[in-house]
Amino acid sequence: MSVAIELAGVAKRFERAGGAGGDYQALGGIDLTIEEGEFFCLLGPTGCGKSTVLHLVAGFEQASAGSVRVFGEAVEKPDADRGVVFQTELALFPWLTVAENVSFGLRMRGVPAAEQAAILERNLDLVGLPKHRDKFPRELSGGMKQRVQIARALANDPRILLMDEPFGALDAQTRRRMQEEVVRIWSETRKTVIFITHDIGEAIWLADRIGVMTRGPAARIKEIVEVPLKRPRHNMTPEYVELYNALSATIQAEAEAMLND
Repeated sequence: MSVAIELAGVAKRFERAGGAGGDYQALGGIDLTIEEGEFFCLLGPTGCGKSTVLHLVAGFEQASAGSVRVFGEAVEKPDADRGVVFQTELALFPWLTVAENVSFGLRMRGVPAAEQAAILERNLDLVGLPKHRDKFPRELSGGMKQRVQIARALANDPRILLMDEPFGALDAQTRRRMQEEVVRIWSETRKTVIFITHDIGEAIWLADRIGVMTRGPAARIKEIVEVPLKRPRHNMTPEYVELYNALSATIQAEAEAMLND
């Protein structure tokens, strides 16, 4: 396997509005290597900088120090080789149909119409939405909207899929179905995935490895945990419970320390 993503000594500072109180050090030295085809979850307490890491890999933000590389190339801006799936449904264009949303990036890149049509059909089939192609986002459930986002990201055939708590707003039943769908899609496409979550069970269900972040400010990767469970996974096995409890204790310690800072 080749290295897909590499962060070395990555720090990120944000300037406070109006210069009040000085800069905020969100990240303080992130070192992380993710292999091509790996499903990697980033887990940690709220406000620890998980999304900031994803934004750096996506190219939405630039590191204040250190380097961010994708397949050996320095990340300087967003690129089609990195598809992003956001938590909010506002990422969809409400005036476009499902088919038009999924095809949007292809049209912007000037992909020929016949090729667009083939890619559209393939990705609508992949996420189970071919019968909903002519609907608008307002006519879809929350889970279906997230499927559209995934299909839109995959339509550009990115090498990396970046998912920023994409199921955080869904009800428990829909969330589990979407988790199963993401594992199925990943198994078929073998994209490299970074999946941001604060849900321990979700991380165990999805990931090959889990990176646990420390609290902020100046957050780091506290530990990286291998998930030894075979897929399909079940959440009532002794191995699952043991891993869940260990991760829960680690994150709880960070959350309590945050309250005492």
